[in-house]
Amino acid sequence: MPPTQVSFPPVPGADLGADVAAVAAACGVHPAQPKVATPELNGGTTTTTATATTNSQATLTPPPAKAPNAVPAEREHLTDVPMVTRDVPYERIAASLAAHYAPYLPGGFAQYREMYQQSLQQPAQFFGERARALLTWVRPFERAFFADALGAPSFDSNAWFLGGQLNACYNMLDRHAFRHPDKVAVAYEADEPGEGYQLTYRELLAEVCKMAQVLTTTLGVRKGDTVAVYMPMIPQALIALLAISRIGAVHSVVFAGFSSNSLRDRIRDAGSEVVITIDESRRGGKTIETKRIVDEALKQTPQVRHVLVYRRTGSAHVAFHAPRDLDWDTEIRKYKPYCPCEPVDAEHPLFLLYTSGSTGVPKGMQHATAGYLLQAMLTMQYSFDTHADDVVFTAGDIGWITGHTYVLYGPLLCGCTTVVYEGTPAYPNFSRYWEIIDRLQVTHFYVAPTALRLLKRAGDAYLQGFSLRSLRCLGSVGEPIAREVWEWYSDRVGHNEIPIIDTYWQTESGAHIITPLAGVTPMKPGSVSMPFFGVELAILDPITGHELGGNEVEGVLAIKRPWPSFARTIWRNHERFLDIYFKPYPGYFFTGDSVARDRDGFIWILGRVDDVVNVSGHRLSTAEIEAAIIEDNLVAECAVVGFADELTGQAVAAFVVLKNRSGWADASEDELQSIKKRIIVIVRKDIGSFATPKLIVLVDDLPKTRSGKIMRRILRKILAGEADKLGDVSTLSNPGVVKHLIDSVKV
Repeated sequence: MPPTQVSFPPVPGADLGADVAAVAAACGVHPAQPKVATPELNGGTTTTTATATTNSQATLTPPPAKAPNAVPAEREHLTDVPMVTRDVPYERIAASLAAHYAPYLPGGFAQYREMYQQSLQQPAQFFGERARALLTWVRPFERAFFADALGAPSFDSNAWFLGGQLNACYNMLDRHAFRHPDKVAVAYEADEPGEGYQLTYRELLAEVCKMAQVLTTTLGVRKGDTVAVYMPMIPQALIALLAISRIGAVHSVVFAGFSSNSLRDRIRDAGSEVVITIDESRRGGKTIETKRIVDEALKQTPQVRHVLVYRRTGSAHVAFHAPRDLDWDTEIRKYKPYCPCEPVDAEHPLFLLYTSGSTGVPKGMQHATAGYLLQAMLTMQYSFDTHADDVVFTAGDIGWITGHTYVLYGPLLCGCTTVVYEGTPAYPNFSRYWEIIDRLQVTHFYVAPTALRLLKRAGDAYLQGFSLRSLRCLGSVGEPIAREVWEWYSDRVGHNEIPIIDTYWQTESGAHIITPLAGVTPMKPGSVSMPFFGVELAILDPITGHELGGNEVEGVLAIKRPWPSFARTIWRNHERFLDIYFKPYPGYFFTGDSVARDRDGFIWILGRVDDVVNVSGHRLSTAEIEAAIIEDNLVAECAVVGFADELTGQAVAAFVVLKNRSGWADASEDELQSIKKRIIVIVRKDIGSFATPKLIVLVDDLPKTRSGKIMRRILRKILAGEADKLGDVSTLSNPGVVKHLIDSVKV
């Protein structure tokens, strides 16, 4: 499909700061002028002023009637959210940066518009120039990508920077260590206050080089091998990932909250023969038996030859199985502090990261080296206005894509200091984040709305005594942020002086795909704003698949073309990759999310449309949870859905049908509670505590079509208190069950 000629939404000058107002005026947008139709952000129509008619034959038209896919009444509050503009807070720039600070987009919003157009119309030039300028290459690439008939990148042959060679670790460490060896690379904040430490770029490079030699010489890891990493947020996790990339191997991080069964499945699928872990983890003042979970998983993964164990607590009670298990400190003492990097092709796999699938089988998303590195660096610079003198605190875990891109890769590619925080927002008290920010003079803070809701609920008393004046940019990640939480974050943490960068992206995307740009684009509390460079959005009718033009529309979010960091495939299962992401709407990447575009062209993420629940920013497969519950020999069938939760955004609800239903009719409340506890234990053991259902409803039957399909839509509406909006249920094979379900939820 041809590139879209994008015309950005008009921005009323009365709502803008002087700089953006001037841009709006230059684009022909003036307050209190007659309005005419003109192409909007994604090729539809919006409104601008009569002075903008010089390049079109538009005539004055009345406001159009609501289209069939218009934003419904319950979304109309989106149109009432005012725009907010924040310039770069120059008064907050640290002295070390102020002397040479220069914004990445000095032309402001107008320059963003021009660059976005160029990224779609001349993508080879746009991304090629930046790849040459920002990354260090062993061998220059010959072409930016395989172009389709129109000269654009294509999902059919998504490969970038062809013929080039480089090394990820070199780009993150060596080049900075050579120039600024004594600059702090990692500021580690341990779970217990006062137990952290810092590593300079020189020190980090030395530790990574020693670990790289452990991997190749002691553990026998070779270029292209996968290495499983099951570690919490400590510097050794970053060292392991950097060392793996240094030798051209492929890291596969498994979130350290996953159960032994989930770890087992991911080790098996990736084919990893080496696992890196720790003896015990510390989080929120509690000790977690991490090595015991690994040992349990390895009972059913005979291909694993070695387990490298970092002794975090040094507990003598942790089992050690020689010769399989090796001690981290013992091994690294054998090697010198420098070894060269292994050059890899631009498309060489950098890492696998498993994400939940709607079938219940985790998907190992495979990311390529050069494209991922470039997009991580571009989004650090443009989304956050990050510079090498900055201190970046991303409160995310290395086991998820946020930790990969914005704890490890992005900050170190830019030569920043990255904060690695082992603990929780509430330990030892709700001031922990604010204390870290003031003490380390953090400039960029990036966190999930779940944590912000928790801190807002705790009260503003925990913010007292902290200036937070070092902050220059605030970010939100993982799930939609409610307007009232955005405003609390802006007011209490940012003093209404600094940008709030509410980002939308996924494991599949690798980096931001819809986001405001700090100090450049206007914002709306709760909206993810506008597309990032190279990302061509489409809102589709979920039934017909037709693209919906214009503003004030709602549909499913799809993307027309790839960008450099887009995942290349599902590990060893490309057919599944095509089926999941491209079969639903041919020609488009299907994100799985529903969205609205408001009257000003801003994008609002409304939630998942597939069988995935987003709990605290973590995507969980309902099918995977259902499969775990059905393992209980008391359970006949179940259906898992998500429902709104004030703290975690969404929570898990399980509707469970027991075997021998008549036998449980007279069960006591204690007996029924015991069954629910059994189900919780099963989910914790099979997946992890973060997947535990918050609500378990024992029911006689589930709503099904005549073909036997469970109608989860009905369950979602009942939980949302919309039982009066179920529509016609007479076509169900068991319509009488609906009243029973409503009554069961009420109880």
